[in-house]
Amino acid sequence: MSDLDGLVGQIACLGRVDTATLERVRHEALTVPDDRAAWVAEYGEFQSGGWSTLSLINRSGDPRDVRIEDCSPRATSLLEQMPATREFLSSLGFRFMWVRLARLSANSFLWEHRDYQELDGSARVRLHVPLVTNSSAVLVTAGTRVQLRAGRIWVLRPTHAHGACNLLGPDRYHLLLDCYLDDRLAAAVQDAWLDAGDSDAMPTSGPEELTRRVEQALTLAGLGYHTAAEKHLLRLFYERALPEGQVYDLIADLYRRLDDPEGVRRWRTNKRLMLGELAARTLA
Repeated sequence: MSDLDGLVGQIACLGRVDTATLERVRHEALTVPDDRAAWVAEYGEFQSGGWSTLSLINRSGDPRDVRIEDCSPRATSLLEQMPATREFLSSLGFRFMWVRLARLSANSFLWEHRDYQELDGSARVRLHVPLVTNSSAVLVTAGTRVQLRAGRIWVLRPTHAHGACNLLGPDRYHLLLDCYLDDRLAAAVQDAWLDAGDSDAMPTSGPEELTRRVEQALTLAGLGYHTAAEKHLLRLFYERALPEGQVYDLIADLYRRLDDPEGVRRWRTNKRLMLGELAARTLA
């Protein structure tokens, strides 16, 4: 099995969106009220800031209700104002759990994490429909950067550790469709693919480079810039292929070297929160 074949089990193309439909959905997404207070910055522990969402299908019909859970989903008041998007979602014929419009601003990160940990064991996948993107906005999984191109429907298995970033902007807009894996969707997933140019394997990082990055973080922390020191290490996930959770271990070790047991405890807890039971076992 090639590296590309293995990656398809985590992120792949499910289908294409015709240009006319994409333009209509994009227009509706970009013309929702641009008051940033209307967007919800939920899941703050999973991000650097700059990531916000609005719900189109959820449990309550309120577009600001964005923390996903199992429910009997219904259209929100926002989706009722977006006829092209409503028609597109209906045309897919999938069984939605939750659907959101997501915006990721420039110089923003979703840190390495797993999703669905708080939900029951039902089989689910997440579909991404990029509406506005750029070459510095990537999804990272399995030590690989993947450029989610517009005009396609991408399937992600978010129970694998992954993250996302938008380094330079402009803002990235995606539709996020959390779906139950019924027979129709499972058949579509079975035919998912990746083209050779979609992914970019990141280089590994040797002990010397990791030591240098930790020393730089120590310098920042010594000057009182603890958050900057943490982000300096967290960003390694988007630059180098590292073992799962290693960035969290590096930050815990940073606080150990600062003789800060509370910092060590906090980042060990963060690792368990972000990566779940596997992380808990590695800390045992």
